[in-house]
This record gives sequence, structure tokens and C-alpha cells, in this order.
Amino acid sequence: MENHNRRNFIKSSLLLAAIPAISPLSSLAFESDSVQTATAEKEAAAAYVFSQVALPYAYGALMPYIDTMTMEIHYTKHHATYVKNVNEALKAENLSFKSATDFFGQASKLSAKAKNNGGGVWNHNFFWDSMQAVPASAPSAKLKAAIDKSFGSVEQFKDLFSKAALAQFGSGWAWLINDKGTLKITSTPNQDNPLMDTATVKGTPLLGLDVWEHAYYLKYQNKRNDYIAAWWNVVNWDTVSKRFA
Repeated sequence: MENHNRRNFIKSSLLLAAIPAISPLSSLAFESDSVQTATAEKEAAAAYVFSQVALPYAYGALMPYIDTMTMEIHYTKHHATYVKNVNEALKAENLSFKSATDFFGQASKLSAKAKNNGGGVWNHNFFWDSMQAVPASAPSAKLKAAIDKSFGSVEQFKDLFSKAALAQFGSGWAWLINDKGTLKITSTPNQDNPLMDTATVKGTPLLGLDVWEHAYYLKYQNKRNDYIAAWWNVVNWDTVSKRFA
């Protein structure tokens, strides 16, 4: 009986010895994996998604300078489609960015769908907020001083900006940008903007004008110059001044 119990004890001891112990380091590794997974999920949840800003005025509020039908089609069709397309591209291409600035800073690496539609969303959000329904305001004293320094006067700036908008071949945009304290006028094709790493002239946009035909053709047909001249009547200089502050 004693020998039998001894054999059982030795057998049990050998079985226990064969089971690997879970070390504290193993537990830490498991916890580390869990933390990394949670962090990744949190970062994915916080990834930048493009959205359409609410139009800050009624479709007909910019009449007679921009007609009601153009505004409605421009906002509900063109702009809304850019939002849909860029977010589809981000998902399909498994792209993740922290902000629009991060997105545009890597524009050279993006697919045409992601870049063009992402630019289309941001540019239009910027454009809507650059206009107002009430009579056009004036640049702040600080912005006016910077404009005078760079271009001679506000009127000379408007003339140079209008010429850049008129000279943009095909679809695109004209911009007033702040390049490290220096104001410059530039233009970009399609839905590009000066925040993109592909831009010829880079800087922080202060004012932008859409010169795609869909922005003016219903009212002005091929007379882009008339559209540009009329647009100055709805520029929101208060917003432009805040961007420069």
C-alpha cells in the first residue's frame, strides 16, 4: 500500500513538472498586446473623416452675384459628391490621417481619387466660409497693412488676384496665401490647393475663388471675368482677416 501511494505521488509530481508555468513576463506580454490593440482601435476611431460644412447662408442669399440654382447644385451635388468619394477612397485604400493638413502634406502619395476629392471637400468648405450674404466688409487694419505692403493697395491686390483667377487655364482656383508672413497670390489646377506637398507655391490659404465652370456657368456662361468681378461683392473680409490674425 505504501509503495502504491509512493508511485502515485511520484507520477503526480512528474505530471505537474511537465506543465509550463506562466511567468510574470508572459502576463506582461499579454497585457502589452491588449494595450497596443486598444490604442490601435482608438487611433482608428479618431482617424480624420472629411465632412461638408453647413452652408452659412441660404442658396439665394448671394443674389444677384451668385444665382440660387448654381449655389444649390454646387453645394448639394458637386460638393456632396466630393465628400462621398474621398471617404470611399480612404476606406477602400485603408488610409488614415490625423487631420486635413496631414492628408494634404502627403498628397503626392495619394491616389487620384483620394487627392482630387479630398481637395474638393476642403476647398469648398473654405470657399463657402469666404463669402457672406451681407454687403462685403473690408480687410482688418492688420490685413490691409499686409496687403498694402505686398501689393501696393487693396485695389491693386484685387486686380492682381482677378487676373490670376482669369488666367487659370481650365478648372481650378485662385488663392491669397500667407507664406511665413508674406502674402502671395497663386492659382492651382483642378481641386489642388496650396496646402498640398505637390503645390508649386505653398502657404496658408486666406482667400480662395473657385473658377470651375460649374461655379458660374448657369449665370455667366463663358464670361468668367464677369463672375470674378461680381464675386468681390460677397467676399467675407471678416473671415479672411481672422485667418490672417
